[in-house]
Amino acid sequence: MKVLFVCIGNTCRSPMAEAILKHLVLKRNLQDWYVDSAGLRDWNVGEEPQARGQQLLKQHGLKTNHLGRMIVSQDLYDFDYIFAMDNSNLIELQQMANALHPSPKCKIELLGSSIGRKEDEIIQDPYFSQGMGGFNTAYLQIRESCERFVEINLSDDK
Repeated sequence: MKVLFVCIGNTCRSPMAEAILKHLVLKRNLQDWYVDSAGLRDWNVGEEPQARGQQLLKQHGLKTNHLGRMIVSQDLYDFDYIFAMDNSNLIELQQMANALHPSPKCKIELLGSSIGRKEDEIIQDPYFSQGMGGFNTAYLQIRESCERFVEINLSDDK
């Protein structure tokens, strides 16, 4: 199982999702899972994730050593699932996939769709929020989405 999380800049939501899913994968000893994150823009290539996101991960006993990167066309062939954080990310990823030949087989979905509640499908971008409130909200949505995604995929394996 190869999972890629994508947001606009690869500095807040997608690196948090990567760290959360890596933690869940490690906790369940899912050795055949690979998890990464990327952005749709090059603003943060080579940079560490946003400090507030790192602080929040640390508060939950998690860490990340991710450095920002941009998604490349090959990712759409290499990953089984590519999770967008919001509708604009989703549309852009779908457009990328539609432009490729042969068509990639990856599933491109909203991360929040794993939760099964329409109001939580969009992981709000906390970058411009004041303080930690937006990051806390995003963290909780991401964690619940990742936990549900793992549960669904482990039950499919049985």
